[in-house]
Amino acid sequence: MNTLKFKTNIKCGNCVAAVTPHINALSGIDSWIVDLKDPNRTLTVKTDEADAESVKKAVETAGYKAEAV
Repeated sequence: MNTLKFKTNIKCGNCVAAVTPHINALSGIDSWIVDLKDPNRTLTVKTDEADAESVKKAVETAGYKAEAV
């Protein structure tokens, strides 16, 4: 299992709700979480199949930014 991390501009629970269907639509995502207390709003994704680019595109489709760290 791979762990992917991204710096995002996701700021609140409503932002997480907006991103949820886009990330959940990706194949091979085991789990994911956004640390809203972290100043970088780190998105951590555990996956067997999805790559960093597909996760980044899913977040951007929802209207947010994601930068791999």
